[in-house]
Amino acid sequence: MASWIPGRVFGEDQSWISSIFPISTDAQKPFEDLGLKKIERSKYNRLRKRQVKLETEAWEKAAEEYRELEREMCEKKLAPNLPYVKSLFLGWFEPFRDAIVEEQRLQEVKKQKAAYAPYIGLLPADKMAVIVMHKMMGLLMTGQDDGCVRVVQAAIHIGEAIQQEVRIHIFLERTKKSGRGKTVEGGECEASSRDEDILRKRVQNLMKKQKRKELQKLLKKKDDMESWGRDAHAKLGSRLIELLTESACVLRQPDQLGDGPPEIRPAFRHTLKTIIKEAGRRCGKRCGVIECDPLVLKGLDRTARHMVIPYMPMLIPPKKWKGYHDGGHLFMPSYVMRTHGAKQQQEAIKRVPRKQLQDVFEALDTLGRTKWRVNRRVLDVIDSLWAKGGCVAGLVDCKDILLPEKPDSEDATEIQKWRWSVRKAKKCNAERHAQQCDIELKLSVARKMQDEEGFYYPHNLDFRGRAYPMHPHLNHLSSDLCRGVLEFAEGRPLGKSGLRWLKIHLANLYAGGVEKLSYDGRLMFVENHLRDICDSAERPVDGERWWLNAEDPFQCLAACMNLSEALKSSSPHYVISHLPVHQDGSCNGLQHYAALGRNSLEAAAVNLVAGEKPADVYSGIAARVRDIMERDSMKDPATEPTALLAKILVDQVDRKLVKQTVMTSVYGVTYVGAREQIKRRLEEKGNITDDRLLFRASCYAAKVIASENQPVRWTTPLGLPVVQPYRKSERHLIRTSLQVLALQREGSLVDVKRQRTAFPPNFVHSLDGSHMMMTAIACGDAGLHFAGVHDSYWTHACDVDKMNVILRQKFVELYNMPILENLLESFQTSFPTLSFPPLPNRGNFDLEEVLESPYFFN
Repeated sequence: MASWIPGRVFGEDQSWISSIFPISTDAQKPFEDLGLKKIERSKYNRLRKRQVKLETEAWEKAAEEYRELEREMCEKKLAPNLPYVKSLFLGWFEPFRDAIVEEQRLQEVKKQKAAYAPYIGLLPADKMAVIVMHKMMGLLMTGQDDGCVRVVQAAIHIGEAIQQEVRIHIFLERTKKSGRGKTVEGGECEASSRDEDILRKRVQNLMKKQKRKELQKLLKKKDDMESWGRDAHAKLGSRLIELLTESACVLRQPDQLGDGPPEIRPAFRHTLKTIIKEAGRRCGKRCGVIECDPLVLKGLDRTARHMVIPYMPMLIPPKKWKGYHDGGHLFMPSYVMRTHGAKQQQEAIKRVPRKQLQDVFEALDTLGRTKWRVNRRVLDVIDSLWAKGGCVAGLVDCKDILLPEKPDSEDATEIQKWRWSVRKAKKCNAERHAQQCDIELKLSVARKMQDEEGFYYPHNLDFRGRAYPMHPHLNHLSSDLCRGVLEFAEGRPLGKSGLRWLKIHLANLYAGGVEKLSYDGRLMFVENHLRDICDSAERPVDGERWWLNAEDPFQCLAACMNLSEALKSSSPHYVISHLPVHQDGSCNGLQHYAALGRNSLEAAAVNLVAGEKPADVYSGIAARVRDIMERDSMKDPATEPTALLAKILVDQVDRKLVKQTVMTSVYGVTYVGAREQIKRRLEEKGNITDDRLLFRASCYAAKVIASENQPVRWTTPLGLPVVQPYRKSERHLIRTSLQVLALQREGSLVDVKRQRTAFPPNFVHSLDGSHMMMTAIACGDAGLHFAGVHDSYWTHACDVDKMNVILRQKFVELYNMPILENLLESFQTSFPTLSFPPLPNRGNFDLEEVLESPYFFN
């Protein structure tokens, strides 16, 4: 276990520190209620103290580090040997801090105060400087533009971060003993101290009496801090960015310039840049950006480990969810739903009685209680490959593409061609740098957590009811790298069935068509590659590296290591496995549509019905697309415009080509070019019905509702209110010290088109989210460790059979509910003056067949 981070120590009596937030009252409850049966109290208290410090003192710790380095430089008259980004920060820290101090002083004495004046003095200048430097560099690392970030994005991001730290800073200040400050005129300090003493005694008394509700109401009144608002965030952030651009410099050494003195240049500059859309076309709109000097970018992709990363995985189970902003992290702002400022969605979920959301909260708590750890063997392999330059196993190439030399020719065509080549190379290098920074951020978190016995991910929801971990970098919803480096902290013996599922899991991860074989076929594949598997486990870097051929190489490597260990054991069934084994839905969106419509043909195509091997809807559609294109290619191009296109594409059509199109088509995605032609042909000539026809009536209803300037809303089977957030945005101009910023805010008119087209996919997402949460609760009740990635459910290998039974039972339970009937009734109740069409007729598919389908999830 890593040592306790030094710093401010909280008292053991929990009389004040631990009472400001609801975690204290949870801590007084029986440990069984917190899911901590196996963690002794003293160990839990140690971890909780560390967690509190991690959430409240990250910025203070960083500021103290730079103060210490500054003192060291003054005493030894020598710059310390630091990583590149820290050397930059140290050079900027003193002048930037002093600039903030001066700005704070000016805003105190000025008669005509700036709009940001009430906020800029709420934090010590050194802490504010560290937050701005780290946030600005973080935005540069994760942004898509090479070396620049939009002013409006940076300003709001920094303003929000300052308010969040102010909230924690105020709380920490309240915890200090009263009476330390000087008495001000009129006895205000003594009065404040008396108020604090009275409040502290009331808190202690309520805690002793276990009056939890009264305690929460009391502290909510005392501690609540309303958001300053986007305008204030933008104005404060803009001024701090301006101070940074004025005070932060970089030094270009003489050896880079030849003879002469070193050149001092601004580290950041405010400029205008033309926005480039995703398709690569310039839209002609110019916006303000903060651009960093090339010397700042130097080595940035290798310095993520030195950045302060908020919302790290937690060392203790998250707070149980009890309300909109009551749950998750102990101190850092946590919200049960990511509403992105959609006011109607916020109001809807706040109005719902807590009892109605009990299942939703319980599901999120179940996901949050799953304990994870870092797979060190896999992390070592990743570090080794990364140190050698990447460009393998999905790791981006760390080398830049060399820029082409300018041709000697004066030919305009040659010059234009060279310019385009340079632009293309620079764009590719920018993309590589962004990917390098992303990988470094993920690895930075993994390295920080690798010595921990375990950690947890608080979860919350998007507006449709899909669950996500709140930590943004290293989590199991992310890339193959993240999934390969994460495993369950608690191991369980494989057992006979677990060994079988581990082999199937390995075959699924290798993929390349293997995952579409029957279970026996997948097991045979593994048996035929045992030598490759053992070599991959024993010599992952210097061996034959068979695992690199897998579609998910790092996850495949982790499975190779676990399986190799089991097969070499004299008792393979007793080998402990920490590996999460996945069971994935078969084109899950279509599975939900088929269940709603009870269509037997569609149910069979997506494995709701038992079969000898998995039905592969993608391969079936690919074969039919080829047939159509072959026929079209034989037609006269003069009368059939698609004939030439069909000739070009007919040999390119395979399962991989159509898979993403089929997957996204059920979620309302529009098609262009050749894919639009294929879609039309399938609708005209195919035997598989377009499942969205089932929702034609509901889509019409959505359009009717949106036309009344009302957002489409419904309640999921688990009681979660959903309000589609699509409204026409309004531009709001605010003047800041840097420039006039155009903020987008929610308008009063709904976006009718988006309300209509987004309804079917959003409704289905709310149903797959409900299925996952129902499964999570049941798995938790059955004693299983469970993790969910939308339509992919994870547990220990030994528990896959149990989970498979549960997830099928919950799917049948979900679709035995009158889902469409309830939807129509809610529309009619909410809009009694509108007329809605009747529901479409359903097929005769028996939902109970799902219980016997081995490849429903596989």
